[in-house]
Amino acid sequence: MTDTPTERAAEGTWTRLRRRKVVQWGLVYVAAAWGFLQGLEYVSGLLQWPDQLQKLAGLALLVGLPIALVLAWYHGDRGEQRVRGPEMAIITLLFLAGGGLFWWYDRSGDDLTQTVETEPAPAAASADARPSIAVLPFENRSRLEDDAFFVDGVHDDILTQLSKVSALRIISRTSVEQFRDTKLSMKAIADQLGVTKILEGGVQRAGDRVRINVQLIDAGTDAHLWAESYDRELTAANIFAIQSELASAIAGALKASLTAGEQARIDAIPTQNLEAWQAYQLGKQRMARRTSATLTEAESYFRKAIAFDAEFALAWAGLADAVRMQPSYSGRPQDSALDEAEKAVARALELDPNLAEAWASSGGIAYLRLQYERAEQMLRRAIALNPNYAPAHQWLTGTLTELGRREEALALAERAALLDPLSAIIHNNLGAARADVGRFDDALVAFRQAIEIDPTRPAPYGSIGDVHASGFGRFDTAVAWYEKAASLDPGNPELPASLAYTYWLLGDDAEAGRGLTKVLEKGEGTTGTNAVAALLYLDRGDRASARKYAQRAAKLDRWNMALIRDDDLRKGDYSTARARYAKAFPELLAKELPKLTHSAAWAAIELALVLQHTGEGEHARALLDHSEAYFRTIPRMGWGGYRTSDVAIHALRGDTAKALAKLREAEQAGWRIDWRYHRDFDPHLASIRNEPEFKAVFADIERDMARQRAALAARPKDVPLDLGATGT
Repeated sequence: MTDTPTERAAEGTWTRLRRRKVVQWGLVYVAAAWGFLQGLEYVSGLLQWPDQLQKLAGLALLVGLPIALVLAWYHGDRGEQRVRGPEMAIITLLFLAGGGLFWWYDRSGDDLTQTVETEPAPAAASADARPSIAVLPFENRSRLEDDAFFVDGVHDDILTQLSKVSALRIISRTSVEQFRDTKLSMKAIADQLGVTKILEGGVQRAGDRVRINVQLIDAGTDAHLWAESYDRELTAANIFAIQSELASAIAGALKASLTAGEQARIDAIPTQNLEAWQAYQLGKQRMARRTSATLTEAESYFRKAIAFDAEFALAWAGLADAVRMQPSYSGRPQDSALDEAEKAVARALELDPNLAEAWASSGGIAYLRLQYERAEQMLRRAIALNPNYAPAHQWLTGTLTELGRREEALALAERAALLDPLSAIIHNNLGAARADVGRFDDALVAFRQAIEIDPTRPAPYGSIGDVHASGFGRFDTAVAWYEKAASLDPGNPELPASLAYTYWLLGDDAEAGRGLTKVLEKGEGTTGTNAVAALLYLDRGDRASARKYAQRAAKLDRWNMALIRDDDLRKGDYSTARARYAKAFPELLAKELPKLTHSAAWAAIELALVLQHTGEGEHARALLDHSEAYFRTIPRMGWGGYRTSDVAIHALRGDTAKALAKLREAEQAGWRIDWRYHRDFDPHLASIRNEPEFKAVFADIERDMARQRAALAARPKDVPLDLGATGT
């Protein structure tokens, strides 16, 4: 029955909406949609469905709302509604209750989609008010040297179990390891680690029995807060049961509540096989060293653990990490390594969908695949599952840097350093994050702290060399640091490649050639080693060899396509060059350009040059504008800086005066990286290469290189590196 004009005039709009039950059905629809989305979120997390499914469902329900309201109006007008007000209220309450149940259960500890923002904000990491504990290395009370690794394994597992309690802040193993057999007081240790409580203990293994004694101490008063002794039959199940009981007891002693999900993860038994557990612990201990040799050893131990127990999820995750790291340390082919690592981590997650280590490993693999948004998602999931897992914070730092969120990345690096304050790896990561925002002297402080923590680790020495080379343009200073790093890890091909490249930039071609020979002796190499080989062969005029190594570099990493693209351009093969970028960076050829990652911002300039040759000038201009906007947000200097990208952008636009001005600006700022390539080969700069100012800039750089070569030649031999020197 329709309304008459008189009735419509007398009746208000709100009254008519209610009479036709448009308002009531709208409320029911919203409640039902909310309940459905909460249920979908819970099921998606349980079954690992993609997040895009939830977004599509939300969009569909949003579009459906006006449709539902129109239908309600139409059928209300025809008098076809048979649902009364009380019935509608009951339906609405049922939908809300169902959705609320999913919402409550999803956030009780099992939600894999929560992000790190649920934890104390990284920027306020130093103000973390949670109870903080350092678990000191346990004493080996059996006094048998063969039991040392067993005791360390028990200690590491107890520390790992405690780290799963989000209400506690747990210091990582690498930091507490510095206090093995220490004579320092509890207060002195606590002050260095920034904690208020210390857990110490001992382990005795005798035949088929194991005894673990632990005590929790207030570092400020030296008072014993809690102590317990566990004497059990030596089985894997009993070891994990002790760890679970201990973690729960300590949380209780500190009045820290555990969520249902945390309790379930602490109570889980990763393996029933003691030999598998022991092999896994040996693998973790080897992997912590981070050298080409120890990563290979770690892989072997993880494989042994899996052979003993094929359903040991942690061993699969460990295998994935050991394999995916090897391309950067030993020159193992990256594609096959990542494929193998992906299979291993997929098996780990199949066995345990809530394993933080596996999610972190997935994020590390995605990062190396240049899938940065996916990497961030995986790493945040790992942190949600274990907020105290410092490696996840460390790896997320690099991911956010690539996404252009450098200040946020630095906050994560500082957060990782709070969780693991005496870890050389974590301090090296902190130094890199500082360098990426242009804080080079502060970066050197972090790198030197890493060396003081562990003088045998090569990475911090190489990182200091990088800062001197890319942050200050001082290759003569960088050489000594690269030499030290190479001496500590002779199996890593990246380090002699850095030396060969540095000598080439210094203008010492003979020494660069000797370094290149060492690099090529190490097999097919890494992305970096192949790029260096391509540059040096290009400089020698050996175009065939240069192309071979440029192709290898591009195959290993799509970021390194500039050299093979240059060869395409020299041949006039513009379609092939364009096809390379279309395959590697398809997003750069889209009509609507996306927000650029760091590597894509460089590739955009490279592709713009190609598109100028293929008649796509308008899109080339859009790429240059897009790239320029990104580079305005980061420093010029440093490996992660924009260096001379602005010079290339202005040269490609045909603005010679501005390009030359920016080139001089870069030279005066200390830029020297890749200067010989840019002077002689870079096709972006072809339009300004014959300009007097161009030649004058590079003449000044050549004079600087002569001074640096002289300083390097005058350097006293066998003089210890100066850890106190700054770069400025």
